[in-house]
Amino acid sequence: MSKNTSADKFRRVNVDDYDENNYVDEEEGGENQLGPDEAEVDASIRQGNLNAALHAALKNPPINTKNQAVKDRAENTVLKVLTSFKSNDIEKAVQSLDKNSVDLLMKYIYKGFEKPSENNSAILLQWHEKVLAAGGVGSVVRVLTARRTV
Repeated sequence: MSKNTSADKFRRVNVDDYDENNYVDEEEGGENQLGPDEAEVDASIRQGNLNAALHAALKNPPINTKNQAVKDRAENTVLKVLTSFKSNDIEKAVQSLDKNSVDLLMKYIYKGFEKPSENNSAILLQWHEKVLAAGGVGSVVRVLTARRTV
């Protein structure tokens, strides 16, 4: 037998530090996230510049915050912009977005599907069709597997 069988120094190593599959909670950092600027979005809608309103609505997403009121306000702002578009202009608006904005828009579309209202679902389905064409199936998979929600 070995002389050091009663040694317990090896037990002081935290093996979770070396496990690559160990879950680590994301950093908060969401206290300063207030969502999109509603005044800027409303001004763009009133001026008829819906593409600028869409970009402004997607600009500061409250992803890291746990404040549900901020998330609801951001969702309502984005849905107001989406319902303002005519069906002919949706494709051009989606084409003007980058990959991350397309994924973020897909998150808001699925969030809108959670709480359907009168005419909301039909409009969201039109948006989903165009965003799916632009982002592909990968966009849907990224949204459904994302830990951070809007």
